Amino acid sequence: MAVLTAGLILGIVLCYLIALPFLSAIVWSVTLAVLFRPLQAQLCRRVPNAAIATSLTVIIAAGFVVIPMVMISSTLINEVIASGNLLSDAMQPGTWTTLAGQHPAFAPLIRWIMTHVDIYALIQGVTGLLGNWSASVLQGSVASVVNLLLTFYFLFYILRDHDQALAATERLSTLRPNEFTTLVERINSTVFATVYGTAVVAALQGVLGGLMFWWLGLPSPLFWGVVMGLLAVVPFLGAFLIWAPAAFVLAMKGDFISAALLTSWGLIVVGLVDNVLYPILVGRRLALHSMPAFIAIIGGLVLFGSPGVVLGPVIVAGTLTLLDIWRDRIDARHDEGDAPPAEAITAPATPSTTAPPVP
Repeated sequence: MAVLTAGLILGIVLCYLIALPFLSAIVWSVTLAVLFRPLQAQLCRRVPNAAIATSLTVIIAAGFVVIPMVMISSTLINEVIASGNLLSDAMQPGTWTTLAGQHPAFAPLIRWIMTHVDIYALIQGVTGLLGNWSASVLQGSVASVVNLLLTFYFLFYILRDHDQALAATERLSTLRPNEFTTLVERINSTVFATVYGTAVVAALQGVLGGLMFWWLGLPSPLFWGVVMGLLAVVPFLGAFLIWAPAAFVLAMKGDFISAALLTSWGLIVVGLVDNVLYPILVGRRLALHSMPAFIAIIGGLVLFGSPGVVLGPVIVAGTLTLLDIWRDRIDARHDEGDAPPAEAITAPATPSTTAPPVP
């Protein structure tokens, strides 16, 4: 038995190392399978061939993922280049000197910034960072395409063999049927909450922030809208990290009306989207406190990269569910130990056969 256990552990470790290069594709394919499983079930009722219904589901999922990704990526790279040029022009020392002359009230602050901050080095660093990011996107495009193809390749088989995979996993898990069902439902709810709730709210915040940037005539509204959407995914961060400095810059330039409009829009409209729409979309699905959710997302990103946005909360939610199951089993054993023996409850009282004493 010891040799078998050691071989099993070695095999699991080796299988993990083998699957590690495909981790991103596996995570995203499972995530898409959870999201598009209801659609596949409806198509299977209308299409007699399961393979055709699954293929249609994969094509629809690809349309929802690939088309927006291609459109945003191509435009985003152009916006990054434009943002770097505009930022370099706006941060020139001559611009700050002119600004100090136009607004004497801010002149001491501007002089302090020009004295204590190496603006030229800051400009070079930011523009270099944006340029390196654009180059890395272009260099990683081939790997991204391969990873995307693998994602939809895995998605087809995960959707088609969904029931068999769940049955095999349940048999290996050694959990009772009701416990395994609870675990699967918790993981599904976490995926739905993470993707549908967090992503939809973050995308809406990015769109609203980008629209305000465009309406006020600020540079690169698409780029900063995407950045605001990405920041809104992370708890305790958000779009305010972008629109608040932009409002400050507008105020420094003397455009107080635009600064007030941007601040009001960010606080009231963009902020309320998170506070009002997020509970409606997510509700109790995520079932994680804000602090564990923050740790799960940030820790998942650090440990697994981009798939960690989903994988981190799923691991934490699954672990908490297993802890609940473990706690329920311990409580059940305690209840069984405290209960009186079954014989004492069910055994009927037998009449005494001993004759009464003779006086």
